[in-house]
Amino acid sequence: MVITLTDSARDQIKEMMKDEPEGARLRFGIQGGGCSGLSYSLSFDEHVNEELDIVEEINEIPVVLFSQDVPIIEGTKIDFKENLMGGGFSIDNPNAIVSCGCGSSFRPKEYEGPIEKC
Repeated sequence: MVITLTDSARDQIKEMMKDEPEGARLRFGIQGGGCSGLSYSLSFDEHVNEELDIVEEINEIPVVLFSQDVPIIEGTKIDFKENLMGGGFSIDNPNAIVSCGCGSSFRPKEYEGPIEKC
């Protein structure tokens, strides 16, 4: 398994999936940008590119991962936490050496791309 989803994250994702079309899957990956260099991408997607994507069933959730992201996100744990301001997903990536205060931007060890200001 490339990533893990806590039970809390699973429950929240299942609730959110009720509003998605039949066949939608959770898509998790990275994209360029953010104050630390890269940002996480968490969305729902009905489409899978069989040549580029990996589909895994993780804690009862169908998850799509872009195969090129795997070395950077391998071992990542996604959790959902409630707090006084509502709630949100938290991402713990063991490959991140720098993370932004916002929690959605990070830099892995070998990243040499541009870094934006927050």
